[in-house]
Amino acid sequence: MPETEPHDVLIVTGMSGAGRSTVANALEDLGWYVVDNLPPQMLRPLVDLAVHPGNALPRIAAVVDVRGGRLFSDLAAIITELRAKSSVRVLFLEATDLVLVRRFEQVRRPHPLQDDGTLLDGIARERERMLSVRELADIVIDTSELNIHQLATTVTDMMAPPGRAGVRVTVESFGFKYGTPTDADIVADARFLPNPFWQVELRDSTGRDAPVREFVLAQDGAHDFLDGFEAMLKPVLAGYARENKRHATIAIGCTGGKHRSVALVEELAARLARSPELAVTVKHRDLGRE
Repeated sequence: MPETEPHDVLIVTGMSGAGRSTVANALEDLGWYVVDNLPPQMLRPLVDLAVHPGNALPRIAAVVDVRGGRLFSDLAAIITELRAKSSVRVLFLEATDLVLVRRFEQVRRPHPLQDDGTLLDGIARERERMLSVRELADIVIDTSELNIHQLATTVTDMMAPPGRAGVRVTVESFGFKYGTPTDADIVADARFLPNPFWQVELRDSTGRDAPVREFVLAQDGAHDFLDGFEAMLKPVLAGYARENKRHATIAIGCTGGKHRSVALVEELAARLARSPELAVTVKHRDLGRE
């Protein structure tokens, strides 16, 4: 009998203003299927979906909180029930009253349980309702001293599968005559190198072909550029990972996006792919456009 896929169900809950949205976004970036503001009673069919043989959603996270109103009171009992037959974990987010008040004041929104009282009244009511759920938590994160980037990084470190790359990098070639990529984080210019277009035997080939690649990389300054650019990118991409910027686009342009930029992108991508912290994808935006 074939083995079923491993599954993981995570319930994300905790105090309003403690960072549930940040955690949900971080989990989505890790490939989790995230359901926000789920009524506790819907956890049962969600867990059934997760454990169903052959399902395509082995990692499911459900954000459950007091926005569910009266339905939320059943959460602790439902968690206990589900744990009796499946693997369910609870991640609970909390913060001090002072921090929560400051966060609500910054966004100028009332607490969901504030009613006609003060922010502190709403926070106190929520803490009381949350007590039984917090006691069931597998993971408790106090976000009082964390900004959104630090919280996302904390969750990523906890929940990322072993060996997952820290940053997904797209290395893209383009032609300046067609415009700079609007989504590029870093742009470099390859027009300082001689253009293979003026070599009759290379004109119809591209930077993916060996003769053009060898021509471009043999030019004075080509390897110096690649060495320096790669050295510059290492601390930048490491910083992106620390700040939870999980996607980066690095663009190299030449005149038409056919020869020089393509050859350099292929070489740079091969170098970056040696790092286990990076998942590298190559894109040639304007190749074939001429």
